[in-house]
Formats: sequence, structure tokens, C-alpha cells
Amino acid sequence: MTRVATIPLQRSMSAAIQQSQQKLATTQAQLATSKKAPDYASLGTEAVRNLSTHSLLAKQEAYVAAADRVATTLSFNDANIGAIDTSAMSLKQDLLTAIGTGKGVGLNDAIKAAFNQFRAALNAAEGGSSLFGGSQTEGTPFLPGTLADTIATPASAAFVNDSIKASVRLSDGVDVEYGVTASDIGSGLYTAFQTLAGASPIGDPPTAAQLTVLTQAAGEIDTGLKSLRAVNADNGRRQAQAETLGIRAEDRATLMRGIISGNEDADLGQVAIDLAQQKTILQASYSVFSQLSGLSLVSYLR
Repeated sequence: MTRVATIPLQRSMSAAIQQSQQKLATTQAQLATSKKAPDYASLGTEAVRNLSTHSLLAKQEAYVAAADRVATTLSFNDANIGAIDTSAMSLKQDLLTAIGTGKGVGLNDAIKAAFNQFRAALNAAEGGSSLFGGSQTEGTPFLPGTLADTIATPASAAFVNDSIKASVRLSDGVDVEYGVTASDIGSGLYTAFQTLAGASPIGDPPTAAQLTVLTQAAGEIDTGLKSLRAVNADNGRRQAQAETLGIRAEDRATLMRGIISGNEDADLGQVAIDLAQQKTILQASYSVFSQLSGLSLVSYLR
């Protein structure tokens, strides 16, 4: 016999080394994945809470994405409605100038340009789908191709959109209707273009009858702008609502991420400290094991 009572000690040290190796492996995995545990089962009592929080986070992130998408659409609505407003105001000023000066130079071109802007904005599309067609995403909601076409086309035939408006859920129990249709925007101003088309071309100077028509059209533009701006104001309210709900959803999502991170993410600073300590402990265990393995009765009998 060359060793005395070293086998039990070696067994104890071997178990301690295996435990240290396991702890070191776990810590290395935390460093590599930045997670406290490899799966939900390892989270213990927090697993159910975290699964529920993940579900809530997914819902809030969906609300944020929907709010962003709606905000983009509403911005396109605002841009196109604003373009019609600006063009109609400019046309009204041209009409009033012609009435005041009795001169019609360039007025026909101004009327046609305003109509083309009106038509282009009403038939605007986003991602290949009509902005103002209601549920009819294909085709154009406003049909007349030229100013002259409005003479024989009543408003009921000029606007072919339906009245169905888009709606989206942006919070629990909160649905926001955000659709705008071409007829909502353009019905009032269409009357003014029909009036001008009936007197076209405007002479220079305009005749007395044409001046009367220009005065009538200027009044119709005023009426059309009132309804146009009411629609745009409502669009703006929807835009503000979507932005507010999107911010709230993002705030909730941030809270959910914090809860999840607190339960799942490892503290990398503490992990680094643990890693250094466990490495030192393991190295010490190897050293002690080596010393125990070298113990022999022969050394003491000499």
C-alpha cells in the first residue's frame, strides 16, 4: 500500500471539481448568450410571468406597427388634400384677378392646371392601392380625364369610390376609422370645375356672361374649400390620435421589454466577476487534487 486514506479525498475533490466545472460552463453560456437561463423551464416561477409578458409585448408591438402604418397613410392624405387646397386657392385668386381687371390672359391654362392637380390628387395611390377609393383599391376613384369631360359627367358618375372606410385597432378596445374618399374631398370643388368647363374657353377680355360664370365659380370654390378643409381637419385629428396611441403602445412595449429583460437577461458585469472567481476556484481544485494524488506512505517511512 503506497497511499493512506487518499481515495475518499480524491472522490470528494473530483465531485467538487465537477461542480465547479458545471458552474463555470453555466457562466460561460450566460456570457455567450447574455441570458440567465437556456430555456423557460430554467426560469422557475418567473417562466409563466415571462411568457405572458412576451404575449403582451407582441400585442403592443403590433399596435405600434399599425399606428406607424396609419400615420403614413394619413400623411399621404394630408399631402394630397393640401395640394388640392393650394391649387384651388390659387385658381380662385386667378378668377378674382380676371374679374377685377377684366382680363383673361393665362386664365384657361390656370383652370386646366388646377383641374389636373385636382384629378391627380384624387387618384393618388399608396403602394399601388388607391388612397381615396374606399374599399376599391384598384382603378381610379375619379373618372373625368379632362376639364371638358366634366360637362357631361354628373358628380354621381364622376366619383366611383364606395363609402367604406378603413379601420384599424390601435389599442385594446380602440378602433380608429381613418379612411377618406374622393367624393368626400372633391364633390364641392367638382361643381366649380363643371361651371368653368361650361364657359371654356375664357376670352380675353372675358364676356359679360363669362365674368358672371367666373364669379359663380369663385363662390363655388369657397364652398368646396370649406368641405375640403373639414375633411382635412378630421384627417388631422385621426393623425394626432394615431400618433398618441402609437406612443402609448411604444411606452407599454418598453415596460414589457424591461420586465422580460429583468427576468431573462444576464448581468454581464456580474457574469464577468463570477467567471473570474469560478476559474480561480477550479484552478485551485486542480492543484489540491494533484497534491492529494501525490500523497504516499513511503514518504513518511523513510
